[in-house]
Amino acid sequence: MTQDLRLTIAAELERTRARTALLTEAVDEQDLLKQHSPLMSPLVWDLAHVGSQEELWLVRDVGGRDPLRPDIDELYDAFKHARKDRPALPLLSPEQARAYVAQVRDKALDVLDHVRLDGRPLLDGGFAFGMIVQHEQQHDETMLATHQLRSGDPVLTAPAPPAALVPVTGEVFVPGGPFTMGTSTEAWALDNERPAHSVDVGSFFIDAAPVTNGRYQEFIAAGGYDEPSFWSPRGWAHKEKAGLVAPGHWVGEGFYRRFGRIEKIDPDEPVVHVCYFEAEAFAAWAGKRLPTEAEWEKAARYDPATGRSRRYPWGDENPEPRHANLGQRHLSPAPVGAYPDGASPLGVHQLIGDVWEWVASDFDPYPGFVAFPYDEYSQVFFGGDYKMLRGGSFGTDTSAVRSTFRNWDHPIRRQIFSGFRLARDA
Repeated sequence: MTQDLRLTIAAELERTRARTALLTEAVDEQDLLKQHSPLMSPLVWDLAHVGSQEELWLVRDVGGRDPLRPDIDELYDAFKHARKDRPALPLLSPEQARAYVAQVRDKALDVLDHVRLDGRPLLDGGFAFGMIVQHEQQHDETMLATHQLRSGDPVLTAPAPPAALVPVTGEVFVPGGPFTMGTSTEAWALDNERPAHSVDVGSFFIDAAPVTNGRYQEFIAAGGYDEPSFWSPRGWAHKEKAGLVAPGHWVGEGFYRRFGRIEKIDPDEPVVHVCYFEAEAFAAWAGKRLPTEAEWEKAARYDPATGRSRRYPWGDENPEPRHANLGQRHLSPAPVGAYPDGASPLGVHQLIGDVWEWVASDFDPYPGFVAFPYDEYSQVFFGGDYKMLRGGSFGTDTSAVRSTFRNWDHPIRRQIFSGFRLARDA
């Protein structure tokens, strides 16, 4: 079993690094060094940062090996320098960064060959390696978002997502009562997903699918961006200051810019690149609301036939391409109805993949939360100005999303691949 786990970890590390290479080798050196938005780091910073984290945790901590580049620790500490300031730092060149991450990986694989994968919490089930895989995949999604913000000719390609296979409309009733939220058994789950605990959720209705571009166009046409009554005071103030009139990357009449290409808006795709305040305003216009985080997770996991919480909407098996639009296999959300095999037992579709879904809850710890393996992963963000996002996007890897996975961001952010669905009280 231990050898099988080692092989699985090695394969995940290799698969993840291949994606990192794709995202960083698709552009020239100038593009790697350039800051394409003050919201994002230069791509070369992300590249060296994933190597630095791998060195800190796998080479030094788990492996007990001597540091390779202690001189760059502070340069690639995400808490030391804001993204907007990183281009001015004495960063490694693209050539140096590639050499560094390759050297770190060689050392990490040697550690994997020799270390016991049990005996301490950091190693049980290969957690430290899983944490590094997920960390790199999260930065890969961040780099994909940077690609969406860059100007210039297209450099990324992928096949179009599948077409809709079934019609998905209306809303689904979720019965009230307790369910198990979070996890205590998922080996690579992060600290904010833990521990599993019972939450009593009242009956509610939730949309069977995320809000689509076509439905969002109706909101715009109805003057949704011009009517203050739909917006919270903070949301309206931000809309006015930022000059929001449509989702991010919408251009002209009925088109959007996606990874350097101008495409016609597909009315059946989930809307993407909207901030929390836009989602909140749309919900008010539609006479509904955003689901709470507990409601979202119950809709995604609860099986009324057994009363248990599944790992994923479709069951306990790992995601496959037939279940969800994940892993940058495509460069856009799939139309609603494209993944019937991924629906929950209650009939809620596309909860995993396509677009991160804003929910109404703030980022707070679960009862019994314990920071692990370091406070800065979650604990320092609790109680801040953050709203939750659930479910992952087309740019999220299978290793970095679960029905228990919790993402968070400021409510003004929309460079991320964010959308939403609606709920209402029963």
